[in-house]
Amino acid sequence: MAPRKVTKNALAAFKGPLLLVGAGKMGSAMLDGWIARGLNPKKIAVIEPQPAKSVKALTRRGLVLNPKKVSEAAAIVVAVKPQTAPEAVPPLAARVGKGTLVLSIMAGRTLAFLEDRLPKGTAIVRAMPNTPAAVGRGITVAVANANVSARQRKLASDLLAAIGSVEWVADEKLMDAVTAVSGSGPAYVFLLAEAMAQAGIAAGLPPALAGRLARETVAGSGELLHRVALDAATLRQNVTSPGGTTAAALAILMGKGGLEPLLTKAIAAAARRSRELAG
Repeated sequence: MAPRKVTKNALAAFKGPLLLVGAGKMGSAMLDGWIARGLNPKKIAVIEPQPAKSVKALTRRGLVLNPKKVSEAAAIVVAVKPQTAPEAVPPLAARVGKGTLVLSIMAGRTLAFLEDRLPKGTAIVRAMPNTPAAVGRGITVAVANANVSARQRKLASDLLAAIGSVEWVADEKLMDAVTAVSGSGPAYVFLLAEAMAQAGIAAGLPPALAGRLARETVAGSGELLHRVALDAATLRQNVTSPGGTTAAALAILMGKGGLEPLLTKAIAAAARRSRELAG
């Protein structure tokens, strides 16, 4: 099944109100995406003690910043750091009504954690986005509790699609692997670019040129992978001539102790740490 995306005006009919709790980098990226997709700022309230200038500017268009009045929300998006969750989540219970959807993008905080701190029967979706969301090219994986209706699931998809593609899983246990692959994954790609640049310097390239070559090669290859229907293995094979320079390099990267077993161990470590943080 292809990742789900939404049309530009998918959120125009949302009646609100929507409460965004936490407008850091990820929360702000979502906020920008919602408005770009037709959500009226007048239907949004934001709780953020240190809002960025871009968030403050939206108050001129009707967005409510740090609302004093406690009122029921149609949707609450929790985008605070997971370590602040024990203090940030319980006060939200007063804003949860019978039809409220609570959508959390806090890493490691489980559905059970949220259910224990919100009214019984609350519809909750847990989601794991990644940092390319900042440029609208993220991918988010979500899981819902048993209280989420089909309508609320669609709303969650529309809200998450503001920052990129959306996938759903039925088993929450998979979220640790999701966190390890796509949540932490951008760091692995950035490390690849960093290592390629350093290797280029070691091969004699000027540092600035090595950095540009690595950066543009990783970015361009990612865009190619995004645009074409071929899988990564086929694209790799298309670059590799028998007995050529690429084959010589891949003999090292794909040999014993090479990239694949290293990444397998790394992702297993990240998934293990995700489980530990979730308790």
